[in-house]
Amino acid sequence: MFRHEGKTRNFKHNLGIASLLSFVAGLVNVAGFLAVQKLTTNITGHFAYLIDEVFKLAWWNGLVYFLYIFFFFLGSFTSNLLIEVASRKHSKISYQIPVFLESFILFVLAVVGTQITQDNPNILAFALLFSMGLQNALVTKISKATVRTTHLTGLFTDLGIELSQLIFYKLPEQQKQLISSVKLRLTIISFFFLGGITGGIFYNRIGLKVLAMAAVVLISTIVYDFLKYRWLRFRRKKRA
Repeated sequence: MFRHEGKTRNFKHNLGIASLLSFVAGLVNVAGFLAVQKLTTNITGHFAYLIDEVFKLAWWNGLVYFLYIFFFFLGSFTSNLLIEVASRKHSKISYQIPVFLESFILFVLAVVGTQITQDNPNILAFALLFSMGLQNALVTKISKATVRTTHLTGLFTDLGIELSQLIFYKLPEQQKQLISSVKLRLTIISFFFLGGITGGIFYNRIGLKVLAMAAVVLISTIVYDFLKYRWLRFRRKKRA
């Protein structure tokens, strides 16, 4: 899933990464909101709150909302920076590095997140937004903007457009492409919803330790990718 880019990347690769990462985003979205009552996977709403606080001259609150936006941006910047640097030396693992960093952040928050929430809940929000910025930039870059996993606004927009296009575009190639795209959107939405349900259920039982589940999912994707790559190489050598 993380080793293919450009022309070598196909619908199956995008479907796999979309399902797993949207599950993680849905889980983080609900767990973060239940912990600090803030959106922690996207920043659209934070812009409105930022402007509202500025108009009320509540500068400190405005700064906090600005930092929410900034940390998401910083995560995106860091993700691409790591990919670009790593691709010049180890191109096969360049896309896995942001995933390792994201999983590390989520695991740390699973361990110490409750204490952070009690001392300064904004720190938890900053860290979660940074990790979602990492993920959003990673999946956007590797899929050439075909897949987005941290928010649903654009997905529902694209889904509405493509469903309406099915009425008018009747050529087999057009129908096939549209159906594949609709399937991808529905997969992301479904797994985001499933992740949210999972996050809500387990948060009520184990609190922010549920973030460890998201970290395990991320690490599992890397392990699976590595084992599959080794298996395919073994089969090629055996045939040769």
